[in-house]
Amino acid sequence: MHKYVVPESIRARVIKLQGKPFALDRIDAAHTALVVVDMQNYYMAEGYPNPAPVAQAIVPNVNRMAAALRAAGGRVVWIQTDSREATAKWSNHQKYKLTPERAAARLRLLSDSHDGFKLYPELEAQADDLYVRKIMFSAILPNSGDLDRVLRQHSIENLLIAGTKTNVCCESTARDASMMNYRVAMISDCNATSTDEEHAAALNGFQISFGDVMTADEAIERLVPAVKRSAAAS
Repeated sequence: MHKYVVPESIRARVIKLQGKPFALDRIDAAHTALVVVDMQNYYMAEGYPNPAPVAQAIVPNVNRMAAALRAAGGRVVWIQTDSREATAKWSNHQKYKLTPERAAARLRLLSDSHDGFKLYPELEAQADDLYVRKIMFSAILPNSGDLDRVLRQHSIENLLIAGTKTNVCCESTARDASMMNYRVAMISDCNATSTDEEHAAALNGFQISFGDVMTADEAIERLVPAVKRSAAAS
């Protein structure tokens, strides 16, 4: 797992901007979703062309964060990249950012008929969780998938971002969600990428201008369970 601690210089800038370490200092579980990005065999399992081996190490934290949010009355959303429409809707990425061999492998291994598309088997996904497919790095862009519609359908206002890779699909989703007026936190020990340096750079930049960065423990501590919230209001 990445060894990440928020640098004091970054923390000081965040507090100067917003007056406190976390904008999401209380997380209303009833309006919160844990969005788990791309924790599929293609990105995690041995033998695939684009793995982030550190992602296997965050599985226990992701499962723990998911269980805590479910218990508090929140939702868990599993995002899976589906290659079926990539050629039509994201052709420049296929043509110019990947060799022909890698592009062909990506299209094949991320089709929903291949094991590469499936969630990594050690993830404790539940039948009543939400499952959303995406085409591009960002899961929330309208031309990438239905995530925004699904979230609004369930009255979700706060997003906790987990998955792989921190600085690619997770950060893209988190930044775009912030621009779409969601309150967003990236969960530092529930994200993984290729190197510690890439992980730290993504998290450092995100928390200055876009949202929070917190650990799973810090997020769980701030959860306001739906039942308690309802009881307090009555």
